[in-house]
Amino acid sequence: MGKDNSKLFILILLGMLTAFGPFVTDMYLPSLPVMGEYFNTNSSMVQLGLTTSMIGLAVGQIFFGPLSDRYGRRIPLQVAMWLFIASTVCCLFAQSIQQFVAFRLIQGIAGAGGIVIARSIATDNFSGRDLAKMLAIIGAINGIAPVVAPIIGGVFTEAIGWQGIFGILLVLGVLLLAGCIRFRESLPKENRLATKWADTFHSFKVVLKNKQFVCYVLQLAFAQGVLFAYIASSPFIIQQHYGYSPFAFSVCFSINAIAIGGAAAFSVKFRRPANGTLIGCMGMLIFSLLECAALALGCSFWIYELLLLAVLFMMGMTFTTSTALAMECERDNAGTASALLGAVCFSFGGIVSPLVGIGNILVSTGVIFVICSLCSLSSILLALGRRRARLYFAFSTSQKR
Repeated sequence: MGKDNSKLFILILLGMLTAFGPFVTDMYLPSLPVMGEYFNTNSSMVQLGLTTSMIGLAVGQIFFGPLSDRYGRRIPLQVAMWLFIASTVCCLFAQSIQQFVAFRLIQGIAGAGGIVIARSIATDNFSGRDLAKMLAIIGAINGIAPVVAPIIGGVFTEAIGWQGIFGILLVLGVLLLAGCIRFRESLPKENRLATKWADTFHSFKVVLKNKQFVCYVLQLAFAQGVLFAYIASSPFIIQQHYGYSPFAFSVCFSINAIAIGGAAAFSVKFRRPANGTLIGCMGMLIFSLLECAALALGCSFWIYELLLLAVLFMMGMTFTTSTALAMECERDNAGTASALLGAVCFSFGGIVSPLVGIGNILVSTGVIFVICSLCSLSSILLALGRRRARLYFAFSTSQKR
């Protein structure tokens, strides 16, 4: 670890960088109707800003990951923060919705740099159970941030408007830039990839040849599919179908966020991360099946919420352990591996989110839960292999929890 990089400093910096992306995409969601009036446009054009930021978060990780393997973590991280600050200022002073949407794409790309490099820094500084513990914290933040960000935005939107929300994002970017300047390089020159500029992205081919890594990434991506299906559907299910107020909806969001974060923290108690991933995937599938059946039968709100809590808890367990397993597989290409991990997960989120609106939202949400959970379990079984999976499951109950 760098001379001045204390464990507490690394923890705070990585935590803020991890929450960065979800706050960029989700914090301004409650202000979308107001923005439509401000720019005198329809809701579809305003929502396009969310789509472009998601694209930026996916594409940006593909670029910043390999660059951080070649040039170290510090310089690309500072570039990302400067780019974020500039794009946020441009968003604040955008004269048209088209300008705003374009700047949101750049903002998403910049935010991606913080996310992908944060995982790489963790991999540089820790290994084994220490890496799993650090990624547990990152996983908890990564699970909570997409849920908490809209709540925070909702609290401030009425008082300070959408410009105020972006002002908060600007302040966050400045604080992160200060932290990145303070940060001491975690990847020594001798450990960097000594490739030419034209070969910088060759490492993607190397990483993708690692079938076990790919399976871990797919497991996590399908688990993220469950998360984004929940985020996209729950406002309509809770407020329109069950008739609860926006405040009650925010309370449910908060409780569910705690469940995800608690699960990510609990997962580090497994001696072997694979145990946590396997058990989490099995539980996620079981409770997704129950949730699907309950929604199809028109269950009460409390049955829906309790089963949803169980699904999200099991899902949260896999976030940390699967990330640790994937990054351990490709320690020599940590930046590239982190880039692929993040890009695939955000892409899955973008694909799954609109699917919950097809037909009856209760049925479609339950079906997507089941499909994503089944694919997630299949991916971890492929990663471990049949024999190893049986051994992990057989001995999981005897592990120290």
